[in-house]
Amino acid sequence: MAADETSIKVSTAARDRLAQLAAEHGTTIRSLVEDLAQGTPTRAEYAERAELARSELASALGSAPSPEAEAKARALLERLSAASHGPRAAA
Repeated sequence: MAADETSIKVSTAARDRLAQLAAEHGTTIRSLVEDLAQGTPTRAEYAERAELARSELASALGSAPSPEAEAKARALLERLSAASHGPRAAA
């Protein structure tokens, strides 16, 4: 193992599922896990993005969105995310 590598422990069931997912995506478990780790924002990164969006909206619109408008936008994004992560048709 290289100096910048480590290992993680998961259940056999999780390992088998990761192997199946990796095979279906034509990749390795390592790449699958690394893509997840690099591609999923942390809470702090989400908060930073939200603040940047508020600032840009305030600049473009002349005022920041109300808490109610933010809640509606968040609910819409959550619905869209849930819909995009729903069952997928077989290829």
